[in-house]
Amino acid sequence: MKKFVVKTLANAVALGVAVWLIKGITLTGTSFAHKTLTLVLVALVFGVVNWLVKPVVKLLSFPLFILTLGLFTLVVNALMLLLTSYLAHKLSLGFHVRGFLPAVIGGLVVSIVAWAMHIVLPDEDDH
Repeated sequence: MKKFVVKTLANAVALGVAVWLIKGITLTGTSFAHKTLTLVLVALVFGVVNWLVKPVVKLLSFPLFILTLGLFTLVVNALMLLLTSYLAHKLSLGFHVRGFLPAVIGGLVVSIVAWAMHIVLPDEDDH
């Protein structure tokens, strides 16, 4: 359970950094608390997308990963961010990614920040 919470918080922080840095990624809300809750909910959606959809996309696009020496990961991350934006819109969450280029840059930012957050935050489950 602790690992799930840590991953969700890391994703929320990473998405918040992407919103802050990238002009084409927006988060709407009336207050800091509302925006924070929205980021946590979007992080949950992002986690589900990465858990369910990303492995299938990676499997189907495996030849492209080999051909591009792994750079196709940027495209897959961008697609996951765009899908998260679409689902957030359907769930009436105030998170939006405008276009493919912001999604590519956002995917890169989210990956780097989430990786750094996973290093900083402990993720071992207590036994």
